[in-house]
Amino acid sequence: MRAANLDPASLRIFLIEDPELNAFVAGGPNIFIHTGLLMQSKNALQVIGVLSHEIGHIAGGHLIKIIGESKDAGVTSILGAIAGGAVAVLGGRPDVGSAIALGGQHLATRELLSFSRQQETIADRLGLQYLERTGQSAKGILEFLEILGDQDLLSHAQQDPYVRTHPLGRERLDTVRHQLERSRFADAPVSREFEIQHTRMRAKLIGFLQRPALTLRQFPASDRSFSARYARAIAYHKMPNPERALTTVDELIRENPKDVYLYDVKGQVLFESGRVAEAMVSYGQAVNLKPDAPLLRVDLARSLIEQQNDNLTRQAIPHLQAALDEEPRNSFAWRQLGIAYGRLNQLGESSLALAEEAVIRGRNQDAIRLAERAQKMLKSGSPDWIRAEDIVNQAKNLQDKR
Repeated sequence: MRAANLDPASLRIFLIEDPELNAFVAGGPNIFIHTGLLMQSKNALQVIGVLSHEIGHIAGGHLIKIIGESKDAGVTSILGAIAGGAVAVLGGRPDVGSAIALGGQHLATRELLSFSRQQETIADRLGLQYLERTGQSAKGILEFLEILGDQDLLSHAQQDPYVRTHPLGRERLDTVRHQLERSRFADAPVSREFEIQHTRMRAKLIGFLQRPALTLRQFPASDRSFSARYARAIAYHKMPNPERALTTVDELIRENPKDVYLYDVKGQVLFESGRVAEAMVSYGQAVNLKPDAPLLRVDLARSLIEQQNDNLTRQAIPHLQAALDEEPRNSFAWRQLGIAYGRLNQLGESSLALAEEAVIRGRNQDAIRLAERAQKMLKSGSPDWIRAEDIVNQAKNLQDKR
C-alpha cells in the first residue's frame, strides 16, 4: 500500500468462506479473498502476488459500482449484492477463530465484479512495480497465473471464478515473465516469517473448514511439523475429541510458550467444551501477550460474561469497549456488551449496545426500536443519548434508501 502511495490504514480485507479460488476489490479500498484461494496457495509469494495485483486495481481506480449506479454503495450494500447477506462478514462468531469470514455460497453475481483485459494488464503492471519497490519476487504471481493459464480452454461453468472476474489472456503471462527477466529480485526468497505465517494460516483454515477426517489424512500423525499438529488439534476439537485437542495444543504451548494464538485456540476448545472458567484463564494469557488484538479481548470478555458472576461481568465491559474502539463494526462485540450491561441491570446502556448491533446487521427496524428504548432510560443530552438519536436517524435513512 505504501509503495502504491496509498494509506495502509484505509485497507480492509474480508475473508469469504468459499472453496472456489477468487479474490477481488470492490466498494473502495476493500479486498475480498476466498478462503479457497488461501487454502490452495502453495507459498506466501503467491498470496503476496495476488495482493499486489488487487492493490494495483485500487491504485488504478478500477473499483466497481455494484449496486446499480449508486455512488454511495458501502461495504454492507456490496456484500448484500454479492453474497445475499452482509451480516456474517461484519459480525458474528466465525469458526475460523480470530478471522472474519462470510459464507460466499458460490457468489451468484461474480460477473458484476469483472474487470476488462486492459484493466487487468494495468493492475498487473502496477502490482509488479510494487513488488519491485518492496524488493519482492514476482514468481508468486507468475505461478498463480500459470495455475490458471489453461482455464481459458474450459467451459464457463468449469472455470475458477478468478478467471471469470480477472480475464487472463496470454499477454498477462508474458508481462509477468518479462518483468521477472529484468528484475533484480527475481530470485529473492520470501522472508522466513511470511512462510511461517502462510503455513499456519493454511493449517488453521484447513482445520476449521474441512471435515476432520480429510484434515487428518492431509496432516497424518507422522508429520510432526508445527502446522500439522496445529491443524490436527483443530480437527480433534471438531470431531469432537477435546482431550486429544488439548493434549496437542498443550504440547505446542510447551514448545512455544509465548505464541498468543495457541492460547486462543486452547481457549476456544475449552469454551466450546463447557469448561468456561478454564477458557477464561487461557484467553487471559492470550490478551496479556497481545493486548492490542480486539478479537482476543472479545473472546476473554465472553468467557467472563458466561460465568454469570457480576464481578466478572464488570471486568468484561472494559475489554469489550477496548475492542470496539478498534473495531466499531464488530456486531458480535456489541451484542456481548449488551448482554453484559443487561445482566448488570444497566438497561439503557444495554439497549444502546443492542441497537448498535442491529444497525450493523441491517436490522433497521430493530435498531430504531432499541435506540428509542435506550433514549427513554438514558439521561437526555448525554453522549449515549445523542448516540441513540444518531442510530435512529441512521437506521431511518437506511430504510428509506432500501
